[in-house]
Amino acid sequence: MKTHTLNFKTTTIFKILFVLGLLLVTPQQTEAQFFKKLAKKAKEKIDREAERRAEKRVNKKIDKEFDKAEDVLDGKKKDKKKEGKEGNSNKNGKEENNSESTNSNETNAKSNTPTVVWSKFDFVPGDTVIFEDMPSADEENGEFPSRWDLYKGNLEIGELNGETVIMFLESGSIVPYLKNSNEDYLPEIFTIEMDVWFGKSNTTANRVFVNLMDRKNQRGSAYATELTIMPHALEFLDSEKDYPGTENINWTIEKKDAWHHISIAYTKGKYKAYFEDTRLINIPHLKENPTGITIQAQREGIYIKNIRIAKGGVKYYDRVLSEGKIIVNGIKFDVNKATLKPESMGPINKIYKLMVKNPDLNFSVEGHTDSDGSDETNMVLSKARGKSVMNKLIAMGISANRLKYDGFGESKPLDNNSTPEGKANNRRVEFVKF
Repeated sequence: MKTHTLNFKTTTIFKILFVLGLLLVTPQQTEAQFFKKLAKKAKEKIDREAERRAEKRVNKKIDKEFDKAEDVLDGKKKDKKKEGKEGNSNKNGKEENNSESTNSNETNAKSNTPTVVWSKFDFVPGDTVIFEDMPSADEENGEFPSRWDLYKGNLEIGELNGETVIMFLESGSIVPYLKNSNEDYLPEIFTIEMDVWFGKSNTTANRVFVNLMDRKNQRGSAYATELTIMPHALEFLDSEKDYPGTENINWTIEKKDAWHHISIAYTKGKYKAYFEDTRLINIPHLKENPTGITIQAQREGIYIKNIRIAKGGVKYYDRVLSEGKIIVNGIKFDVNKATLKPESMGPINKIYKLMVKNPDLNFSVEGHTDSDGSDETNMVLSKARGKSVMNKLIAMGISANRLKYDGFGESKPLDNNSTPEGKANNRRVEFVKF
């Protein structure tokens, strides 16, 4: 009995000592592992912060270079390299020839800033307008927009900052009011443009959708081809991209109270979409066939204007060869002014590249207007607009002796002036070879 009791006590003591040993050793091991994990996390955080700061410095440098380039194009600052080359001109203002280039200004422009500033804005509007609604100032405030048909929801003509606009009073959808709208009215090559105003903030419901099917009158697979427009981004199928510089903007501090120009280009299956002056969506092969258009606002307080659908056309160089001129209705100006809008740079860049590639090609830049306003006013305005486009090309590096300008007001219409589409086709800039 005593022996059994002794063995029990001895066993108990050994167990206690073993547990105490564990208590002494385990905390040390646990503490070591804890500090090891802490050091690893600290290193990862330092690496991420270093990467973020490096990226920030690079982005800052890129933005600075873009700002410099843009200032040169806008005439705010002089291009020192260009000034140096101009200093080699002779007394008659003609540039000296050299063995490396026949045009020093164009060589400088080709390798310098103009192609960088607008490198992602290659949008060129279609040649022939097949539907347009600004809407007209003659539209009666509070009425349904006359050039549209309602699919669902509630919207009216309204006024925003003195402009006539289409105003969504709640979530709703509209389709163009056209004859035979149940048929495919979109050609193989077309462009769509519109301006969008997001009046309310603080919500992910601040969206506009552009569907490539008339949802009221048509049925088909094109229902899936829907572009989502957000206050600072575009989304299409599995592609979503923010406008540069807005990647970290959230819905509560988004840019609001401003018009955003949206452009869509479709060329036999190839789909591109642009936000302001940048291409954000580029789909090489679209399976569905676009047949029409539906515009939907996800909530109230959203406004749209300047909606245009245009049919695509022949390449600029081919037009020069066959017709001796290029007709462009995608160069846009402020109302009753000769001030170029940013979206005009797409076709202007095409003309610029064409002239750089073909140094023997010279153009007379000629403005034309519709019949709104007096003959005298339109004549003056058309000349001023022709001159404005010419000056932009010269600022980009094209020699002044390769360009001249003129204007013909409303005297040479291409279409009738009784419809919005006809007026849109008459408001144009022509580049006539000389």
